[in-house]
Amino acid sequence: MSKIRSISPLFWAVVVLPTILATVYFAFLAEDIYTSESRIIVRSPSKPDVSPLGAVLGSGSIAAASEESEAVREFLQSREALAQIDKDDFVRNAYGSPALSIFDRFGGLSGDSSEQLYEYFSEKLAIEDGTSAQVMRLRVEAFDPAHAQTINKRLLERAEVLVNTLSARARADAISFSNEEVSEARDNARSASLALARFRDQAGVIDPEMQAKVALQNISQLQEELIATRTQLLQMRTYTPRASQIPFLRTQVRELESEIAKQTRSIAGGSRSLSADAARYQELNLASQFAEKQLAVALASQQDAQAEARRKQAYVDRISDASLPDYAAYPRRLRGVLATLLLGLLAWGILSMLLVGIREHRD
Repeated sequence: MSKIRSISPLFWAVVVLPTILATVYFAFLAEDIYTSESRIIVRSPSKPDVSPLGAVLGSGSIAAASEESEAVREFLQSREALAQIDKDDFVRNAYGSPALSIFDRFGGLSGDSSEQLYEYFSEKLAIEDGTSAQVMRLRVEAFDPAHAQTINKRLLERAEVLVNTLSARARADAISFSNEEVSEARDNARSASLALARFRDQAGVIDPEMQAKVALQNISQLQEELIATRTQLLQMRTYTPRASQIPFLRTQVRELESEIAKQTRSIAGGSRSLSADAARYQELNLASQFAEKQLAVALASQQDAQAEARRKQAYVDRISDASLPDYAAYPRRLRGVLATLLLGLLAWGILSMLLVGIREHRD
């Protein structure tokens, strides 16, 4: 009894009392903590290699999707993920059960707001890299093994939904943009084709250039006939001036000259001529051809966009599902008590030396 009284108050305050409190806490108050662990990897089809050999060797390969992995990591640690898995208050009830120690349960020594729940849950959630940087290890701590496993599973399910949503959105955006381009190119091609058709109806021509060629051939034939008729008329006037065919040949010459003039005017004689229509026809025809080429390019781009959309398909691959712990990983009770004792002894030694130094300085 005298030995106990001889112990300094400092030793009692720094070593003995904290060790007793730690022993009481770890022996009677600290709740068992169970850890459920799962391992996942976010995968997506790899982009094809540009070389033919790489395309053959790498065809259909699967690569880790780094962007989606980072998105999953950030999402699992977000308030939105907690809100989604706690829609039925499962998480709040799992950590805030009145049966738990007031020192460990949620809301025991603090408030029970959503923000405080997020801060509390953040300490129970850990996302670590596995042996490979592409593998994520998800660890969830809870006071009941089934609760830890359920929360872990819910997080995995929400991660899968997130990746599917991101993939669907990326595919939809790529295809939607290409569809808009195809629709616009198709409208332009249709408008150009209709404009060309209206011009043909209004001008009454199919192809001014082809019709002009036909007209020129006709004029050439008429000119040959005119030359032949004139030659025959000249010969008759010279050798048989009283021949009865001379009036007929004169009439034929006038008719041929009139027809040649008419055919010439139809080709290049005014606003209704083929030469005037040819310029407008050429403009509309080039616009129609250009619109058709644009449509062909847009259709090819649409196929590329669809192929790219398939490559944007990412998914969560569960390497190991959420485990059901069969023993409590924490707290390590004996280690906690010994750590408290050692820290107390260290603090007592430092404070004792300081007090001795102060006394000597006063003396």
